[in-house]
Amino acid sequence: MTRHLTLITGASRGLGLALTEQLLAQGHQVLALARQPTVTAVPPGSALISWEVDLVDSEPVAERLAGWLAAQDASAIASVTLINNAGVVSDPAPLSAGRGADLARALRVGLEAPMLLTAAFLRATAAWKMPRKVLMISSGLGRYAIAGSAAYCAAKAGMDNLARAVALEEAAAPNGARVVSLAPGVIDTDMQLQLRSASAERFPERERFVGMQTGGLLMSPALAASKVLKVLAKADFGSQPITDVRDL
Repeated sequence: MTRHLTLITGASRGLGLALTEQLLAQGHQVLALARQPTVTAVPPGSALISWEVDLVDSEPVAERLAGWLAAQDASAIASVTLINNAGVVSDPAPLSAGRGADLARALRVGLEAPMLLTAAFLRATAAWKMPRKVLMISSGLGRYAIAGSAAYCAAKAGMDNLARAVALEEAAAPNGARVVSLAPGVIDTDMQLQLRSASAERFPERERFVGMQTGGLLMSPALAASKVLKVLAKADFGSQPITDVRDL
């Protein structure tokens, strides 16, 4: 029997958990990476492996991932996908008022970790013959900056250009992976709550995020996950490395 194998970061809550649940419902084997255990029902025919890892220190996680992939029986895998979903918003404030540790964490989790995990994934699966995909969960804030969230904007903008560069590299490789950086729309997650709860003085965009919530403009994680997975399943996935679900 063959199985679809999907690796997801930030899988214990929000969009990551919703993606995990929907992929399990489709019969996938999911390797879930998060700081907390990923706990959900596992339907018959699917499988969930949960790793508790902190992507602030992503180099050993990438090494562990490469070793785990090398130990898999590639002949039993129908497709393999890495979804870089984890992200961190530092406390909303001007960059000059940000704490160094918070700013560094946002970039390490939001950009360094996707880069190292993607590199490990591509190396470990380079000789595999099945479809290989990398999906990076970006944000509109990587394309349209706002005041008070410079680190998050920078991480997502870097993720977009990382996807562009890797897509070019993989296009020239035998059975190269298809790579997309996708903005999933505005989702009702803990991150949104953090932005709405920020000081209006330190975060001028606060009322905009409050308005999106009161105006019913936020998608549930489940709805957002279904839209993301529709993009992932498209026959032309990878033809546009930078994509937004709202443009599809």
